[in-house]
Amino acid sequence: MKPLTAEWVQKAESDYRAAAQLRRHEPALTNIICFHCQQCAEKYLKARLQEADLAFPKTPSLTALLNLVLPVEPLWEAFRDSARALSRYGVETRYPGEDVSAEEADEAFAACQSFRAEIRRSLGLDSPPSQRGFQVSERFAKYKVKRKRGRNRPERTAAR
Repeated sequence: MKPLTAEWVQKAESDYRAAAQLRRHEPALTNIICFHCQQCAEKYLKARLQEADLAFPKTPSLTALLNLVLPVEPLWEAFRDSARALSRYGVETRYPGEDVSAEEADEAFAACQSFRAEIRRSLGLDSPPSQRGFQVSERFAKYKVKRKRGRNRPERTAAR
């Protein structure tokens, strides 16, 4: 995987983790969840375009990015409706007067998960870790565990 592709993947994973974390918040922060879902899908599409050496503009439009990637991933046409729906959350819902329901947030997260899973497969990445304490290192499509010493372990005392 190209280094710049790996950077896009890391950024996409950050947005995915943010959306997943925010879903646990009560009351649900639906606008922000949807924004991070859109951002995750956008960054994963840009990662795939980067890996294929396809130029892309600075745009939040998932449909525009999808159109660019279709020559190398023609079956992704099936994502068009999801891309259109998620694109709305990149701009419109960030302004007053546009609120997102909990049901819409759930649908956005499901669409984000679908984009993420398919693009990760296309990039040759295995399933991402779901446990806390893992840090993603996409350079070689492996995951490294970064653990803090002494965390969750009883303290040792010298025997007398």
